[in-house]
Amino acid sequence: MKFTELKSLTAPELEAKGRDLRQEMFNLRLRQTAGQLEKPSRLHELRRTIARIETLLNQPKSEAKTATKSEPKSAAKPKRKTAKVAKTA
Repeated sequence: MKFTELKSLTAPELEAKGRDLRQEMFNLRLRQTAGQLEKPSRLHELRRTIARIETLLNQPKSEAKTATKSEPKSAAKPKRKTAKVAKTA
């Protein structure tokens, strides 16, 4: 499923979709161990789609964290000046 298609879904819909995809992935793994899996690439697609869903579900959390961390640091340490050593020839 494309990322743009997933962005149009609400959080509860994304959670339900993720549950369904995890269940399908579980079933495909069982088939794979039994040697009956017809499309092994489907496991790869499912894993990627689940990751996209998790990313979308976690975005509001990460945006809230970055909003609170945007305060500037006032106690920054000044850079040390290093002494230059004269070269002797």
